[in-house]
Amino acid sequence: MRPEAITSRVRHISPAAAIAPGPGPWWEKLDPDFRHRPERFAMPMGDRVKVSATAAADRLINTLASSLFSLSILPQGSRRQVLGSYASEPNAYHAAALSADPTILFRPPSDDVVIETSYARGLHFRPKDGFRERIRFVSPYQALDPRRTATFTGEPRNRIASALHWRHNDGPRPTIIGIHGFNADPFLLNQEVFALPWFYELGCDVLLFTMPFHGSRAPWTSLFSGQHFFSGGPAHINEAFGQAICDLQVIIRYLMDELGVPSVGATGISLGGNTAALLAAVEPRLHFSMPNVPVVSLGDLLLEWHPLAEIISMRMKQLGADIYDLRAAFAAVSPLSYPAKLPKEHLFIIAGAADRMAPPKQARLLHEHWQRCDIHWFPGNHVLHFDRGNYLRQMARVMNNIGFLEDDRAA
Repeated sequence: MRPEAITSRVRHISPAAAIAPGPGPWWEKLDPDFRHRPERFAMPMGDRVKVSATAAADRLINTLASSLFSLSILPQGSRRQVLGSYASEPNAYHAAALSADPTILFRPPSDDVVIETSYARGLHFRPKDGFRERIRFVSPYQALDPRRTATFTGEPRNRIASALHWRHNDGPRPTIIGIHGFNADPFLLNQEVFALPWFYELGCDVLLFTMPFHGSRAPWTSLFSGQHFFSGGPAHINEAFGQAICDLQVIIRYLMDELGVPSVGATGISLGGNTAALLAAVEPRLHFSMPNVPVVSLGDLLLEWHPLAEIISMRMKQLGADIYDLRAAFAAVSPLSYPAKLPKEHLFIIAGAADRMAPPKQARLLHEHWQRCDIHWFPGNHVLHFDRGNYLRQMARVMNNIGFLEDDRAA
């Protein structure tokens, strides 16, 4: 795509390079004070007011979310034997990241998964020329660490993968997979977040995926949806991402091999943005990946969430660990650790200049890793996406340019 095809009133003007050139893993070459480096933008005055106001709101939400996060997971997630192993011992996840081979953790799923479909009831979008289906199947995921197998095969609710699928009567059509963020799984919410009716009217089928430990997959003991995604320390989090990618590959195989869908693309918000970006490194048949406000270095992000950051810093000090150890603990599930299987014309990043939940520097790291693919900066925070109509049109334009869509309204 021509660079001028992506338009935004907000321009990023911070220094471009964030990771030092040369050999070695990204988590060691990234500035140890990276999280403290400011991100600067040029924009009209009206947008600057929006950015200032929404950034302040995001800081408040960040504090509230971090406090809840700390209370719910740290009694389990920060135990010495959980985090300490990453500070002192080699492990399979670290080896996966060092190898730059995504198939070590994200292994192809078995080909004998049985997909069950049923009519979907509810207040969701009802297309005039199509129908809704609920998709369910038993997740075939097997943990990389055998000691964690029971967590993913023994929890009955999380074992049942789930998605909601909107299909045209004259299908199959090119299909967009939407991947929700942390604690943001309701289908009714996400049909608006992902502008499902609009993309459906442009000619796509749309599927909304439920992440592990969220929604109908959340264990009964969960205090809130998504709690158990992050409740077992780095190893558990790595495996949770592994299960998400495995289940998404099952869905892509079902769409393309059983339904005859011609092409499949993925977009995701926040946690879902990280997952969509990982999918671009794993699934060779993916047509595009468009992460929105993505997280790509979870270690750096955790040290920007207060008061969680103070608790983690104290634990790291007790263990003799540093920021490099914390980054390495999650490197296996960072898209920065693997090359994308897609050409950069099929990659598009959306990020908010005022985001303090997944700060702009996270998106900038992915932008650099993806060879400075197209990126759209909007004047808003993690939740309030001002200029959303513009970036939706940009998404559709990318889809048109790469042959996924053929609709004049997206031009």
